[in-house]
Amino acid sequence: MSAATDPIRRRVPLWPLLLLAPPLLWLGALYLGSLLGLLGYGLRAVDDFTGQVLPGFTLASFRALFVPSNVDIIRRTVVMAAAVTVACALIAFPIAQLIARSRGPRKATLLLLVTLPLWASYLVRVYAWRLILAQEGVIRYFADRLGLGGVLDAVLATPGLGGTSLANSSLGMFLVFVYVWLPYMILPLQAALERVPASLMQASADLGARPAQTFRRVLFPLALPGLAAGSIFTFSLTLGDYIIPSVVGAPGFFIGQMVYTQQGAANNLPLAAAFSVVPILIVTAYLGLARRLGAFDAL
Repeated sequence: MSAATDPIRRRVPLWPLLLLAPPLLWLGALYLGSLLGLLGYGLRAVDDFTGQVLPGFTLASFRALFVPSNVDIIRRTVVMAAAVTVACALIAFPIAQLIARSRGPRKATLLLLVTLPLWASYLVRVYAWRLILAQEGVIRYFADRLGLGGVLDAVLATPGLGGTSLANSSLGMFLVFVYVWLPYMILPLQAALERVPASLMQASADLGARPAQTFRRVLFPLALPGLAAGSIFTFSLTLGDYIIPSVVGAPGFFIGQMVYTQQGAANNLPLAAAFSVVPILIVTAYLGLARRLGAFDAL
């Protein structure tokens, strides 16, 4: 019996590999081929007169990334991505905890409310927020009615945050980013928190730990993989987005806008490719740091 089934046992693990091999090879070839093609374009140069990509390889496009104006674009994008990630984590944690501890229809309703914004078009949501944040929008209307118009004007006058209105400010862009990417932080966190047994929380309380201690020593370490997964979404999506900074936000380019502009109106594919490599390197470094801190140990 065992002799007859041993060969079958040895062959069974091969079937998943055989089934997964074609799509993995196809996706790997497309992904790696695209990255290599992107790197190849970044190592080219453009003729300033004709706009044609010149043969041969050069590091001129990557050296252009270190021009002060381009460094400022990269810095501005990374700071915004980090701020959005932190804000999404702070907002998402209690919501995810509430969903994870809910049962039945209540849980289904909460999940529906979290995912409901994703049913609408991305562009529709962004333009709707532009109307909300406009000078004659809903936020301005209620701020004036509540006597907070002066506070809002003071915020808009703050260097680095303000603008003529919330729809043309870094603060408004930050609000839209948080709204759009928040579900991508809530769902991984909720999945991670669901795997935390309630008995661990009860045991911590029985041993005399205060709620803050339970959160810091029990809940947070176990939720770290979900937090890391959600932060990868929010951080990387903010790094590469070019629509929200174009529709809502203060004057000033982001990395996604530079890629879009350079490959389009400017017709400078090498510089666009060089800018495209920047988010890849940043996210790769972020993944390495998260792995070193043990964020993926419980996955």
